[in-house]
Amino acid sequence: MLSISNLSKIQGGETLYSHVNLQIYPGEKVGLVGPNGTGKTTLFRMIIGEEKYDTGQISFPDKMRMAYFSQNVGEMKGASALEVVLSGDEKIKELQSKLHEFENQLSDPELDPDKMNDILIEMGDVQTEFEKRGGYDLETRAREVLTGLGIMPEDHHKAIEKFSGGWKMRVALARVLVINPDLIIMDEPTNYLDMETILWLEEWLQNCESAIFMTTHDRDFMNNVCKKIVEVANRKVTVFSGNYDFYEKDKDVRLAQMKSEHKKQLESIAKDQEFIAKFKARASHAAQVQSRVKKLEKIDMIELPPEEQSIDFEFSKPPRGGDDVVVLKNLKKVWSTEEGDKLIFENLGATIKRMEKLAVVGVNGAGKSTLLKIIANQTDASEGSATIGPSIKMGYFSQYSFDVLKPENSVLDEVQSVLQEASDGYLRNLLAAFQFRGEDVNKKVKYLSGGEKSRLILAVLLSQNNNLLVLDEPTNHLDIASREVLLNALKKFEGTIILVSHDRHFLRELASQVYEIDKSKVTIYPGNYDYYLGKKEKA
Repeated sequence: MLSISNLSKIQGGETLYSHVNLQIYPGEKVGLVGPNGTGKTTLFRMIIGEEKYDTGQISFPDKMRMAYFSQNVGEMKGASALEVVLSGDEKIKELQSKLHEFENQLSDPELDPDKMNDILIEMGDVQTEFEKRGGYDLETRAREVLTGLGIMPEDHHKAIEKFSGGWKMRVALARVLVINPDLIIMDEPTNYLDMETILWLEEWLQNCESAIFMTTHDRDFMNNVCKKIVEVANRKVTVFSGNYDFYEKDKDVRLAQMKSEHKKQLESIAKDQEFIAKFKARASHAAQVQSRVKKLEKIDMIELPPEEQSIDFEFSKPPRGGDDVVVLKNLKKVWSTEEGDKLIFENLGATIKRMEKLAVVGVNGAGKSTLLKIIANQTDASEGSATIGPSIKMGYFSQYSFDVLKPENSVLDEVQSVLQEASDGYLRNLLAAFQFRGEDVNKKVKYLSGGEKSRLILAVLLSQNNNLLVLDEPTNHLDIASREVLLNALKKFEGTIILVSHDRHFLRELASQVYEIDKSKVTIYPGNYDYYLGKKEKA
């Protein structure tokens, strides 16, 4: 279906990758992984023709239908959500227009019989293609996909301008899914989606007949959808036949084999060099010496990838606080909206104990962030109270935490301004643990990506002797490697954590208790994330 042969791409004077060979077959589900900046999105853009490659070839069948979903949804206006989705397949609109034209021609009472026959034959061909593309049930599918992505039927005719950026992203995703293309290329489709919608999309992609080529930072999502992984790293593109877990294991096996072959190669070269040095002055060994010189000149050196540095940074142990970290009594929250008062939750009474790792889950808009804001004293409760226990020092992270960063400061300046007593060595080791290494520490905040800003704020929060962390979507903007860094740090954290995240792997590894907010009610599940899922399945 899609064939990439001997592809190379140079960007900014440097080679992104070369000699890329890759095939994607009909119906195949393929994941694209690799560190930020290695050229994943560039590869997508070359496939869809938005960017040129330097050498090689990208080919696919002439009639192959391809759709591309990216975070840049473009301008949307002047239509309802449903109309935007229906406009996704221009060919269907063209065929529909032709069918209307044929119907008008056939309604002419003076139409010549021979001409009528020609029109009917041509109309039959158009109808066949229209049906093959799903034109007859397009609106039904559009409504099903919109609803599956969390946009309820009462909002299908709502003007697109009234949707927020995250909800526009869902409409753009629906527009791609509904046309049933042969190949869907997807750049971070799970961003801005809540857990319920992620699960729906996961099942939809598993069952659809389209081939998928996608990148995502959601490890479980990639594991459950993709059966082949393409890695972009160290100016190479490597294919692994399996899901993400298989890729990680196979990558380690390949690296071990490569190291073994590299060691043998170096030993062989050393022996040849020793022989040359020993016998180069002897005429009796001239032929043998020359043979080994030529052999060394032709040798194809095995290049080991740079070691992925993993710094095991020891965070200072936070001071011990009281056993009752947060006490919630008869908690209620109502938001005032244009449509009137909206009840978020009520009658919430609970005590969050020392060392608990609490996950707050629920669909977007259920009130997860609201609960965290009340606990963090960022908004008032409508009734009841949220009391922080004695000797508790709280660190709070939300997407609004970015606002506290000073754009002109360097990364190192930022941590120095907060951790004023810490040594330069401590600060650099702290930043290295969160993947700021070498010259990265001198990078100005205004040039940082969303993921880099998140890592910077989280590094500081984990070093301030907080014994309570309230974290609202800390995994947003973080790639899989960065999420693992944060996860490992939080696992070692000797304090209490209250967390909102849509990353199932993250929740499964961390949560010891789950609060679910649903239909203005908070249900407490006294077990880990798998316990919560098991109870939900039985409900």
